[in-house]
Amino acid sequence: MAKAARRLGMDDVEVCGLAEDLAEFTAEVFAWLTRSGWQERAGQYLRGLMLDGRRKSIQPMAGRMHAVNDQALNHFVTNSPWDVTAVRRQLARRLDPAIGPHAWAVDDTGWLKCGAASPCVTRQYTGTAGKVTNCQVGVSLNLVTDTASCPVDWRLFLPETWDPASRKAAGDVTERRSRARIPRQVTHREKWRLALDMIDEVIGWGLTPPLVVADAGYGDAAEFRQGLDDRGLTYVVGVAATHTAFTQDTQRSAPPYKGAGRRPPLIYREPAPSLLKHLLAAGRHTACTVTWRDGSRRRGAKPSKLRSRFVFLRVRPASNVHRRAVDFGDLPVRWLIAEWPPGEPEPTRYWLSNLPADTPHRTLVRLAKLRWRIEHDYREVKTGLGLDHYEGRTWMGWHHHTTLVSAAHGFLTLQRLDPKTPAPA
Repeated sequence: MAKAARRLGMDDVEVCGLAEDLAEFTAEVFAWLTRSGWQERAGQYLRGLMLDGRRKSIQPMAGRMHAVNDQALNHFVTNSPWDVTAVRRQLARRLDPAIGPHAWAVDDTGWLKCGAASPCVTRQYTGTAGKVTNCQVGVSLNLVTDTASCPVDWRLFLPETWDPASRKAAGDVTERRSRARIPRQVTHREKWRLALDMIDEVIGWGLTPPLVVADAGYGDAAEFRQGLDDRGLTYVVGVAATHTAFTQDTQRSAPPYKGAGRRPPLIYREPAPSLLKHLLAAGRHTACTVTWRDGSRRRGAKPSKLRSRFVFLRVRPASNVHRRAVDFGDLPVRWLIAEWPPGEPEPTRYWLSNLPADTPHRTLVRLAKLRWRIEHDYREVKTGLGLDHYEGRTWMGWHHHTTLVSAAHGFLTLQRLDPKTPAPA
């Protein structure tokens, strides 16, 4: 997206005749912003985000645009009480038919910070840095295919140190929340719960999820997988090798009845092995080579193929969360997908899925690998559109900025999908 952002910077937008497209897009997506000047400020911010430039914070963006008041733009993003939900809803409804998503992807990314004044900043792990560091963490829901995608909903993760009701709350938490203008009703919720909240919200906007994909940060939570099951949603989610499961053929049993009192209940009497043990028992020879899509690199005139070796098993995940969900009856059977590259002593990645038993292996792998697209989006919105350049220190400002960045990303995505879009000179 960095290249796309440079190609569709303000001057190029004018040259390519896309200014009218951007104005129509802004009027549609920001239709709920009815106060005087709000839609104009939204359009200015989108243009500023798409301009070529190293920093995408407000003052540098305003300096690159003619006759734009940086104070007015800052007030629009930081203080104006416009509703991000209405904008995100309209953005999702605009992009869903254009992208035709194969899945909804949920994941999180970090905003590295030096101080402690920004909302929800604390020392926590983020994949952005690959370690525990001082940062904010945001959770997003993206509409994804192999070739197009866009974030349409966001949540800012509130750590327990920012929750007055938590025993881990910082001593100055009330003062810090007041300065950051965090609403009173916002409390600590695990990231997987925030993901389910967003899924429920986007469904409430009238969209239907074809599938949910996520990495092990979400798939490892049995509550998250059960939440998707409870909603009747299909999923392919990453998990750790340490999760336990029974084989598909494992049956519940009871000790012999002695003819006195109530009959003992049927239970799974043996402990459930780990996923790794299931795969090692199956053996490397059960792995098969699967090609799931064309790669971005080319070998001669043809694109390279993405392929690896995978093992596919049918298992019954044995978490107590799942056992309670079926009232300790028969556990449901799920797909266990494991990538076992040649030369590796054991599988390197694992997924669980509730897709039907007759789902082709290639489809399982393609959907498991589809989550990569959200990393592509994070890279684009950060390097090209300044997602992590916002310098404001309010809860509302963070949500306004992420919504505007998503809208800019959505506009560029629509331009790339439109065959009639003129190519820049």
